[in-house]
Amino acid sequence: MSRTVLIVDDSPQQAATLEIALGGLPGLRVTVAPSAEKALRLLAGENGAGVCALVTDLNMPGMDGYELIERLRSDGQRRNIPIIALSGDTNPQARERATSAGADAFFLKPCSPSVLRRALERLLDGQPG
Repeated sequence: MSRTVLIVDDSPQQAATLEIALGGLPGLRVTVAPSAEKALRLLAGENGAGVCALVTDLNMPGMDGYELIERLRSDGQRRNIPIIALSGDTNPQARERATSAGADAFFLKPCSPSVLRRALERLLDGQPG
C-alpha cells in the first residue's frame, strides 16, 4: 500500500503549488481534496487507508480546516495522523486555534515549499513539526 499525503484546499492554484512542493518526497504520493467534506469522504473510502498525513487550509467555505482537524482528532482511526495547517489569516489567534484543534504544525501562506517539506518529513519521522 502506498503512503499518501492528502492536501485539502479550496484554491486550485494553492493546491497545485502544494502538490508540486510535496510531490517529490520519496515513497509518497499526493492527493488533493477541494473541500473538508470531500477529504472526509476520501478518508472514509478504501483509498483513505493509505493517507499518512494531511495538509489543510484553515479558511474554506462550508466546513473549515479547524473543524476538519477536530473531526480527525476525535476519530479513533485517524487520531494520530500528522496534520499541517495553513492559513492566510494573520490574526495571531489562528495559530493558537489550529494548535488547540489538534494541528501538529502551522504555517502562514505563502510559506516556503522547502520549509513545508521539511516539516512534513519530520512529522512522518515522528518528530515535532
